Amino acid sequence: MTDAIRGEARGTAPVPLSVLDLVTVGSGRTATQALATSVELSRLAERRGFHRHWVAEHHSMPGVASSSPAVILAHLAAHTRRIRLGSGGVMLPNHAPLVIAEQFGTLEAFAPGRIDLGLGRAPGTDGATAAALRRTDTLNEGALGSPLLERSRELGEDFPEQLAELTRFLDDDFPDGHPYARIHAVPGPVQGPKGRPPVWLLGSSGFSARLAGLLGLPFAFAHHFSARNTIPALDLYRDSFRPSGILDAPYAMIGVSALAADEAPQARRQVLAGALAMLRLRTGRPGLVPTPEEAEAYGFSPAEREFVEGWLANVVYGTPDEVRTGLDDLRKRTGADELMITANGHGGEARLRSYELIADAYELPELPELPGQGSEPETAG
Repeated sequence: MTDAIRGEARGTAPVPLSVLDLVTVGSGRTATQALATSVELSRLAERRGFHRHWVAEHHSMPGVASSSPAVILAHLAAHTRRIRLGSGGVMLPNHAPLVIAEQFGTLEAFAPGRIDLGLGRAPGTDGATAAALRRTDTLNEGALGSPLLERSRELGEDFPEQLAELTRFLDDDFPDGHPYARIHAVPGPVQGPKGRPPVWLLGSSGFSARLAGLLGLPFAFAHHFSARNTIPALDLYRDSFRPSGILDAPYAMIGVSALAADEAPQARRQVLAGALAMLRLRTGRPGLVPTPEEAEAYGFSPAEREFVEGWLANVVYGTPDEVRTGLDDLRKRTGADELMITANGHGGEARLRSYELIADAYELPELPELPGQGSEPETAG
């Protein structure tokens, strides 16, 4: 399964470049426009040689329209033919493992060999919304007897048990006598042929880094909102790594917030809007992503200004050359095997332009469109 994980560096990029899509909804825009932008983005990323396009699960956030990654990915699969598609991630504690196995088995049937299953252990929302999602602390008996569980039991929590159960459903290999031995995730291996999406672990701290290492799985770290933990988590992943049937050596990807514009002030205006949206989210006032004009006119308190400048210190933005330099420096500092770029601003046009400019900066190729690609989506917004 290694080829399904490791990407190919194209153009002058030092490592594969990929896309993390939060399906952001700007003030004055609609979810329909945001989702149309995601379709355009997936096709742009495919055409310019980005390796994968992932969608993240969030809930009860007006500025983010990606509460149902599997649904979005099915739509993106219908409009693309080459690029890998996946979740960055599905929040495993929010769902029954069988349901995730069924959803991603369906996606694999839609787009064979192109689906990634990235898993997180956070709720992807606040505590009240997590309760509304019917999350539970009860351990899942379905993981019993799993070799995967035996390798991760020392970490505590119930996430390893949930992961073990999900893996059993994906592989259709519960042992004889197990309560779930006669239950099959369909579509899946019971129908043949064998094959399933590769599982990634996502994290913003050390827990998932260590678990991914113990299990020999690829690891994706959320540098874009937990930058101070990036290098310690990657070191822990590499130090904990044990070769597996999935990987013989660590493979680490980091998510990085980056936005390029034709002129540096344009990029600054967009990322300031994204920073204001994050400030409001962190202070319990989530909403649509404000316009650059609204962000520039906002009266930041000293504490708010400190938060925003601290946030922007970990965003790579500016002209295409400045963004390329910033991404290159980040890769050198972290040793990441792949960079997954998220462009957070107000409008879809700015986000699409940013990915095009980054592709140009790295001289990524213009790949030919494959036969049968979907029709043009609605105009982006």
